[in-house]
Amino acid sequence: MTGMRESRDVTVRDVRIRAVEAGRGKGPAILLIHGFIVTHAEWDDVIDELAERFHVIAPDLPGFGDSSKPSPSKYAYSIEAFAESMADLVAAFGVGRVHVVGHSMGGAVALTLAAQHPELVQRLVVVDPLSYAVPMSFRAKLPFYPVIGPFIFKQLYGRTMFRSYFRDEVFPRGAPINLPRIDSFYDKFNSPAARESAYATLRAVLDTRTLVARLGRVRAPTLVVWGRDDKLFPCANASRLARELTDARLEVMECGHSPAEERPEQFLSIVTEFLEGRR
Repeated sequence: MTGMRESRDVTVRDVRIRAVEAGRGKGPAILLIHGFIVTHAEWDDVIDELAERFHVIAPDLPGFGDSSKPSPSKYAYSIEAFAESMADLVAAFGVGRVHVVGHSMGGAVALTLAAQHPELVQRLVVVDPLSYAVPMSFRAKLPFYPVIGPFIFKQLYGRTMFRSYFRDEVFPRGAPINLPRIDSFYDKFNSPAARESAYATLRAVLDTRTLVARLGRVRAPTLVVWGRDDKLFPCANASRLARELTDARLEVMECGHSPAEERPEQFLSIVTEFLEGRR
C-alpha cells in the first residue's frame, strides 16, 4: 500500500533531491537514509507503518535513484557531502528537528549528520552502518584495481552480477529475496551518470577514519541495530560502535545486512519503541 505517499523534488545547492513523503502531520519527522547502490525503496516494507506515527521523509541520495547525478567534479560523493545534503533537505522541508534512521552507508551519513548538526537530530538509529574498516572480499576489491577497476564497475557490472551481490553478500543464505526490488535498484544504477556517481561514492567512502574520529561528537540518543549474520559489516563491530557513542544501546537481530527488509515487523517494533522513548 503506497497510496499515502507523495514524491517531492527539492533543490539544494544546485542538486535536485527526490524524496518520498508520507504521514505528513502525523507526528515527529523521521528521515530515512538508504545505503549504497540502492534507493529509498529499500525502506518500502516499513514506510507505510512508520507513516502512521511519523512524518516520513525518504530521499534518494544525490547520485542515486531519481535524484540528480552531478559530475564528480561538481559533487564530492563523500559521507560528509551526503550529510550536508541531508541537512539542507531537512531545512528545505521546514520540519525542525528530525529522528534519523540510516542503513549501511546511510548509517555513516546519519552518524556524520548527528555529529556535524546536533541541533537537527533528535534521536538516531543506525542499522548495520558503515563504520570501521572491514576486510574486503576479492569481488569487493575488484573496482579498486588500477585501470581495470573502473572499467569493470562502469561497463561490465551487469544485472546478473548485481543480483548475485545481493544474494551472496547482502542477504543470508536461503533468505527470501525481493527480486523485483533488486532489479529496480539495478535499473536506477544502470546509466552512465549513475555508475559514475556510484563509482565516485565507492572510492570516497572507503576510508572511514574521519567518521570514526567524529563518533564522540554524536550527542543524540542512539539505537544501534545490527544483523547477527551480516556478511558485509561484521556484527563484532556493533558492540564497539555502541561503546564509542555517548548515549547508545544495541539491538542485535537474527538476520543479515538489511534488517528492515528481512524482518520488517520486528524492525518496526524495535525502532518505534526507541523513537517514542518507550525503551
